[in-house]
Amino acid sequence: MIQPTYENIVNNLFNLTFNKVFFFALIVIIAVNIIGAASGDALIKQTIMPLFIPVFLIFFFVKYKFLGIAFISFLIFSFLGDISSMFFSDETLIHSASIFYIISYLFLIIIMAPKFKLGEMNKLIGTYLFMVFLIIIYFLYTAYTILQTVIPNPTEVLFFGLKSMTLIVLAFVSFGVYLNRQTKESVLFLTAVVFLGLSAIINYINLYYLYNWGFELLQRVLYAIGLYILFKYVIFLNITRKPKPIKQINESYSSDNILA
Repeated sequence: MIQPTYENIVNNLFNLTFNKVFFFALIVIIAVNIIGAASGDALIKQTIMPLFIPVFLIFFFVKYKFLGIAFISFLIFSFLGDISSMFFSDETLIHSASIFYIISYLFLIIIMAPKFKLGEMNKLIGTYLFMVFLIIIYFLYTAYTILQTVIPNPTEVLFFGLKSMTLIVLAFVSFGVYLNRQTKESVLFLTAVVFLGLSAIINYINLYYLYNWGFELLQRVLYAIGLYILFKYVIFLNITRKPKPIKQINESYSSDNILA
């Protein structure tokens, strides 16, 4: 076996592959967000987040040319949610962005729902999922009740409930598929949903409890990582579903070998 040398390690390190370039795009996005947050410039912070999806798309289409309709729809509505801060007032921003994000999460559910086959699931896993779902619903109801007394606008509270419920269903379906299959694609999808969910939770804290620029930065970083992992999920599907070339059999067999 050939032992790795220092020269080979350096060459492999600087040998650019698509995965390295795509990961570099994530690092650039995070770095720009840190710079924007440190500068305190409102215009810079507003214009950075809408660049997330276009940047990932540009790097994605360098190598891959196909995206499913459901995933494209998710990207479109997520992008509309991202750019809401550039065009609407504060109250309208919250409402419009919530609507766009709710629709985008619904398309993620559409992507994963066909793989969520309750009939094929182990009874113990199904019971565990059901109990977790009930506990989360209880906490959501508690948070919804508290917000009704804190936020005077009932429409805003309604959108909070709808968005949270959509995220819970998305996480429930993703977790169920992971427990039933435990494949790499299910792990990637579930991980992306976790990051998107954490990003939404921190955004709630900023909106309804205590605004802090550090929370805003963390929310954007988690959102960027969630998008990155979703694209990695799509890339993995493109690789695994690529048709393999049929190998021609050139070997000749004698009648003795065939009958053996």
